[in-house]
Amino acid sequence: MIACAATGLGVGLCAAAARAQSFENLDRLDSIVAMTVGANVGTPGGATAPVDRRLKLAACPQVPEVSGPIFGAAMVECKPLGWRIRVPLNAGGAQQAQASSGYARSAAMQKQVVVKKGDPVQLVAGGTAFTVSRMMIADEDGAAGDMIRVREDKKSDPVLARVQEMGVVRAPDRFQ
Repeated sequence: MIACAATGLGVGLCAAAARAQSFENLDRLDSIVAMTVGANVGTPGGATAPVDRRLKLAACPQVPEVSGPIFGAAMVECKPLGWRIRVPLNAGGAQQAQASSGYARSAAMQKQVVVKKGDPVQLVAGGTAFTVSRMMIADEDGAAGDMIRVREDKKSDPVLARVQEMGVVRAPDRFQ
């Protein structure tokens, strides 16, 4: 409030500015959905459009969970605050093609879990020119190709990563 008084803004404008900062970052939701489904906005398998910018969701105290695709959409949920939104996906993604072919259940049964919750994993990031790695702890079970949450310790924020093999996960490439 001191900064507002010093700049000469009215009380109403200061209150509006404070409320605006408490909303969820919709760009962050777009990137979380893209990392989870493995495709960017507008590409096959990705979101049909960015999250509606008119939404004023309360800022989630943890990383929102994404599930799906379920009936052609990803579900983004903040369990501590109780909000959930549906993000429509473009047809043509590998997951939707698999689900439409009727083999989704049998393929899910055949996937072998290679990383279990609590396992130490090596998080690898980078490309052809360089790679960086760091030891993390898995927050979820995952088979090769699954997106799981990993974190440095119990107090740190989780990071989404794709399971490559036993004990190794890779941070998704933002520009695929």
